[in-house]
Amino acid sequence: MKNPNCPRCDSQNVTKSGVIKEKQRFKCKDCNYNFTVEKLGKGISTYYVIKALQLYIEGVSYREIERLLGVSHVSVMNWVKKYQIKIPKNSDYYPTYKIMNHKELAAFYADRENLRDSGMIVTELGDKFMLIKWERLKH
Repeated sequence: MKNPNCPRCDSQNVTKSGVIKEKQRFKCKDCNYNFTVEKLGKGISTYYVIKALQLYIEGVSYREIERLLGVSHVSVMNWVKKYQIKIPKNSDYYPTYKIMNHKELAAFYADRENLRDSGMIVTELGDKFMLIKWERLKH
């Protein structure tokens, strides 16, 4: 097993430095930092993290993101806090979304009426596409 890089200075000049609570400790020879290695858990692909944050920014709720991506809403909340994501404040518009396959998306774009009076974005969602459309709130 290769020794990990130092989390403080990213140096590879690291040696073993004892065991604490059954975890191997290491010491960086460059900056004298002592550290233990994080346990390897089941990590979530960065694809899902980025996709969840994109959807959050577009105004999709935590629970809806959970249903769409199959990732816990608590994980999404933690990522929003970790990366300090803020939703732009604009109360005149609200997002609606549709999940479509390639054929349905092409048909949607073929109808010019669907392209009027609103902004939209299309993002990949596994083997399908998500179309997010902003519509004006009716007062």
